[in-house]
Amino acid sequence: MFGITAGCALISATALAQWRYPAPPTSDASDVWYGTRYQDPYRPLENLKDPKIAAWFKAEARLTDSTIAKIPGRDALVREWLSMDKRTPPRYQGFRFEGGRLFYRKTLGGENVGKLYVREGWAGSERLLFDPTTYKKGASTTVSLFEPSFDGQYVVLGLAAHGGEWSELRVLKVEDGQLLPDSIYPAAWWGVHWLPNSRAFFYNGSDVTDIKSLDIETNREARLHTLATPVTQDRDLLSTASTPELGIEAKEIPSAIVAESAPERLIGSLETVQRENRLLIASVSDVDQGHIHWKPLAQRADKLVRGFAITPEWLYSITSADAPHYKIVRSRLDSPDWAQAETAIPEAADSVDSMTQSKDYLLVAYTDGINGRLVRHALATGTSSEVTLPLKGTVRATCPDAHSNRCLVMISSWLQPLTVYEVDAATGEVRNSVFTTEVRYPEIADLVVEEVEVPGYDGTMIPLSIIHRKDIKLDGSSPCIMEGYGAYGSSWNPAFSPLYSVASRGVVVAYAHVRGGSEKGEAWYRAGYKTTKPNTWKDFISAAEYLIARGYTSSERMTGRGTSAGGILITRAVTERPDLFAAAVVNVGVGNAMRVEFSPNGPVNTPEFGTVKDPTEAHALYEMDGLQHVMPGVRYPAVLGVGGWNDPRVPPWEPGKFVAAIQQASTSGRPALMLVNYDNGHFTEEKSVTYRNFANQFAFALWQAGVKDYQPKPDQGTRKKS
Repeated sequence: MFGITAGCALISATALAQWRYPAPPTSDASDVWYGTRYQDPYRPLENLKDPKIAAWFKAEARLTDSTIAKIPGRDALVREWLSMDKRTPPRYQGFRFEGGRLFYRKTLGGENVGKLYVREGWAGSERLLFDPTTYKKGASTTVSLFEPSFDGQYVVLGLAAHGGEWSELRVLKVEDGQLLPDSIYPAAWWGVHWLPNSRAFFYNGSDVTDIKSLDIETNREARLHTLATPVTQDRDLLSTASTPELGIEAKEIPSAIVAESAPERLIGSLETVQRENRLLIASVSDVDQGHIHWKPLAQRADKLVRGFAITPEWLYSITSADAPHYKIVRSRLDSPDWAQAETAIPEAADSVDSMTQSKDYLLVAYTDGINGRLVRHALATGTSSEVTLPLKGTVRATCPDAHSNRCLVMISSWLQPLTVYEVDAATGEVRNSVFTTEVRYPEIADLVVEEVEVPGYDGTMIPLSIIHRKDIKLDGSSPCIMEGYGAYGSSWNPAFSPLYSVASRGVVVAYAHVRGGSEKGEAWYRAGYKTTKPNTWKDFISAAEYLIARGYTSSERMTGRGTSAGGILITRAVTERPDLFAAAVVNVGVGNAMRVEFSPNGPVNTPEFGTVKDPTEAHALYEMDGLQHVMPGVRYPAVLGVGGWNDPRVPPWEPGKFVAAIQQASTSGRPALMLVNYDNGHFTEEKSVTYRNFANQFAFALWQAGVKDYQPKPDQGTRKKS
């Protein structure tokens, strides 16, 4: 186990040290919303194209890189995780069976990025179809999406560079692996679907080519591209411009799909981050006409969430209407009436997590927030039965072939790598597949997982997952790294990661299942949403208090971590209760919620967090805003902000502004640093880069927790003020 420095001597030395930070450009910027003025002195940092701002981020990055490089235990973490990753079973994504061929993306243990493979039939020999590392010399390219045609002759590839998410679409000929001349950029990283003729496909496009433009995600179009024709001739089938009669908002992102289970139907979808679907329907034959005759299929008020399945007569969907834990309903395509929808599968005590469709069945995955189960539902008879699974954990199912009942189920847990089994939807039989691989890791053999519920500030019981060594001493001496999220109704389901091996070194790793996710259903989500968002970080605070009170850790050794929308959670937790934490990591996280909607990804996110253009929601956004709650003269914990320079979701100025404010306000003497990953977007698929990034964050946390093996030498890691 790691040792803690006697009397926290090194922590005391760090706390007394003074830091010389790059001077942040400031201004007298402010916003007035409904009679209240909100000062924003770090507003200039939002202009990443300004050379002075870019230079500030570079200076912050140099300071951070040089400081973290001196933490002695960091590189050992990277080596251990990479070693474990090399032994990790292949990771599979996106199974699709088209034209007698099985397509999938596979990432081998130790590989940086996934590659596209194909089999002739389920049992045919595997063939490498596309290797993104060979696409462009000197460019780090990943396959962001792939979509095979109905006849299996072509695959549309989405190719993203340098961790970005806006993709170049290319078409691959499966027979010889050659790329056709067709090229579309920038296109969305989802929304590609073929027409049944396998010679044209839908995609989401725009005339805006600057991916950092504030307009890149507004007024998008569902376009149709025909192979071997100029992109300039692509047709706009669904948008604010081409279908004004539908009243499409600028922030709604349109897409179009033809499902193989109902090839005569064209389904349109208008998406934001809002979970409730807005769906349209038309005839595929309209595509050959001059105009698509779209008709309403579902409105957001119908509360259809988490996907749908379609037959020639029916649309099946998961709904939250009168079902806090969700149920499956159906309505006729020709005369949809969701107020009178038939219940196909009633609500259960646990929550519906996802649904997939085979030829004759629906496979529905449920979760209680920790463990999942699988139910098969016969479309013809309406009968349902549970599938007996070989493992406990998070359950996901997929049915790659619309013309058979041969499906796959994937199961993972905190300490069990993802395992892929075959399931016969017709019989419920589960068996090993060609993708089943078992592996054991001695690095985590001494770990256990505790699943507990802790009382929140208002008496609500908060689920908390705790990973630690079997022989842990509950005397407050262990460092702890706790993560939380709580947004979009996304549950933090158990999933294996080599990162958990840090627990074998004496670190407590914890996940707080705070409100804003859906571990306990729709009500759990709505209890951490807009005006109820404070529950999200208050639940996190309650989890930290529990871990400290029970002796798992202490406030001097506690690190809180939040990623992306979890930036709201961690920045508000440490501004509300700075005394509870030794350190905080804001990982590509939102630190300035009141300015989110003024970023490229902002407008589509207003349904989740709110808009400053509404008085009630403006105040809710203020409550979520970590930057607005930084006060001078407070002893804040150490803070590490992490930003991806190519991030299209959370621009690096979000964590950057928060770090700048902490640098100027804190009196604790603990560091506030800004780590900038210049080759990353919001995330990166490259494993070596990913593990280095996490090692930087973990090493920073363990340094600040006083762990002996992570202390820089006395003359390292500090910068005196001039």
